[in-house]
Amino acid sequence: MIPPQDWADPQRLWDYHQMGHTPRPYSVAIGQGSHDLGVADAAVALYKRGMAPLLVFTGASSPTTRERMPHGETVHYQERAIGLGVPASEVMVDPRARNTGENIRFSRDLLNEAGITVSSVLLISKPYEERRSYATARKLWPGVEIVSASSRMTLQDYVDSIGDARLVVDMLVGALQRLLVYPEQGFVISQKVPAEVIASYDRLCQSGFTSRLLRGAEGQILTGSHQEF
Repeated sequence: MIPPQDWADPQRLWDYHQMGHTPRPYSVAIGQGSHDLGVADAAVALYKRGMAPLLVFTGASSPTTRERMPHGETVHYQERAIGLGVPASEVMVDPRARNTGENIRFSRDLLNEAGITVSSVLLISKPYEERRSYATARKLWPGVEIVSASSRMTLQDYVDSIGDARLVVDMLVGALQRLLVYPEQGFVISQKVPAEVIASYDRLCQSGFTSRLLRGAEGQILTGSHQEF
């Protein structure tokens, strides 16, 4: 268990990862596949509010979802959306993407091939993946307006839904590392990171929340440059 007084650093990362965008009607809503069916639920809720006339779900199976979603993430998302009342004709799927970059590129190509003009995208992810999804889409889909969205919930609500507090903190730390490392690798745009967020990230790494961190060939934790403010 994590003592209550030690939740300040995870909360700071949680808050930073969420963009705080306000949804409005967009050309399409893209739901990124994962273990979390809440992404599909959020996409459907936004569709029903008139935020997008079309849903795209993107994602293949992964080691963490194969048992839970044997038919593939997008198939389960598609079935969920149709079951919640979205017409099948207004749901498209890309079952191939295995990472966030492929989520964006394959969805973009799928829409292009279908002759659908896209000027704006409502990008739906897990709450702690909002910022990285946004940074990836801005890098790979220039010229299109990107807004991030997710299920509205508190960190405690998310921990309760996953049922593993340590895993959630590990995921928060891993998501931030990618925001620091990936700009130099050309995967995402660079974003300013507040000094207090970096300090929280460093403390959590030092406390052993490192299972989701990227490592080099010799096992060292990868680091990247960042802009603080």
